[in-house]
Amino acid sequence: NISGALCISQAWPGMARTIYNDHKRFLETYLTRYPGFFFTGDGIYRTSEGYYQITGRLDDIINISGHRLGTAEVEEVVNHHVAVAESAVISYPHEIKGEGIYVFVVLKKDSDYTQKTLAAELQELISKKIAKYAVPDYVQVTH
Repeated sequence: NISGALCISQAWPGMARTIYNDHKRFLETYLTRYPGFFFTGDGIYRTSEGYYQITGRLDDIINISGHRLGTAEVEEVVNHHVAVAESAVISYPHEIKGEGIYVFVVLKKDSDYTQKTLAAELQELISKKIAKYAVPDYVQVTH
């Protein structure tokens, strides 16, 4: 069981080879961070059985009142809730904080949580596991 950056050791058909008018940026973004490997920008989790799970973008950062927070960090906490099958976290413009957190949640089959109850539990969980500033302003639940 290990987490890290998803990197690829060999080129593949259809792979990007540059960024138009900015080849230096392409090299810095994808090829210099892990020499000899193509860095996809994604985090990955490998189980002891050898299964892989993409955990989110490593470069997807939200700036909340000056606090930099990765969306994958919030998703990881949300996904540990007993009723959550999967989640996605995005930012949205916020007049006071600069950016706010909006969480989309897919419930597990046969879950009977209401929007209000789940939102309150997730906000409390995020407050305890990360910090109060990371509490989402909105939680949108789907079944």
